[in-house]
Amino acid sequence: MSETQVGRIIRQISGFYDIQTASGVYRTRGRGKMRQQKMTPLVGDWAEFIPGATPEEGGYLQRILSRQNALVRPPVANIDQAILVVAAAEPDFSLNLLDRFLVYLEGKSIHAVIYLTKTDLVPATRLAEIEAALEGYAAIGYRSFMSTPPFAEETLAAVRATFVERLTIFTGQTGAGKSTLINHLVPGLTLATGEISKALNRGRHTTRTTELFAAAGGLVADTPGFSSLGLLDVSLETLRDRFPEFVALASACKFRGCQHINEPQCAVKAALAEGTVMTSRYDDYVQFHTELAGQRPTYRK
Repeated sequence: MSETQVGRIIRQISGFYDIQTASGVYRTRGRGKMRQQKMTPLVGDWAEFIPGATPEEGGYLQRILSRQNALVRPPVANIDQAILVVAAAEPDFSLNLLDRFLVYLEGKSIHAVIYLTKTDLVPATRLAEIEAALEGYAAIGYRSFMSTPPFAEETLAAVRATFVERLTIFTGQTGAGKSTLINHLVPGLTLATGEISKALNRGRHTTRTTELFAAAGGLVADTPGFSSLGLLDVSLETLRDRFPEFVALASACKFRGCQHINEPQCAVKAALAEGTVMTSRYDDYVQFHTELAGQRPTYRK
């Protein structure tokens, strides 16, 4: 009997799980005792399995190892990085929506990199405004990429360099061009690009299963993922922890549990007054805080 091995699930097809190891890809089935673990295997999971005599003979999936994170859309686990795609226009650039995505990704421990598309659709003055805003995000730790014309090879090469030893997904504004960007970054995936549905205000894509592909020394998911958020997926008490620049200042606040709203001697509000915290970021934080405070509790039946 073969010894247990560990590999990464890179593909799921009709009850089979393809597991990548240094020696090849093994097609496995889940054993009955997998149900006891109460964890559905996802692409990106690290898993223990008993291989067949050869990769072609497959094997049996035994156990899913502990996850760093997991998403439902796309159904991927252990994500290291998200390319957050936003448009300069069509749809309009929105700092508020950008912050919503960042709050969500921070909660999943997914590092965000911002990519600005459709830079050719706005005047130079507007593009300069957006670029100035993105420089503020770079100071927080969110690197951004953009080029005029869009998809310049030098810029794409710089983005690919961030793939190394990471599992990367793509997300962002509906209609911002996520699939188009993936097609430019990883030629050969040829994701279907769709028109924006005006009535539903949603993008259409035809990706039905998720698969991981090797790209520039890392792995990328072949799906553009989620495009909109209900709201934030965060509690009122922990919202402040999703803003890295607030976390960096919190120890200087007078009160340990400072929410950075009405409390005296708040280091975040002091930094805001000094101009070292972005006004737009703080305003969005206050808006999100208000929205969360007004949410009705959801009761399980």
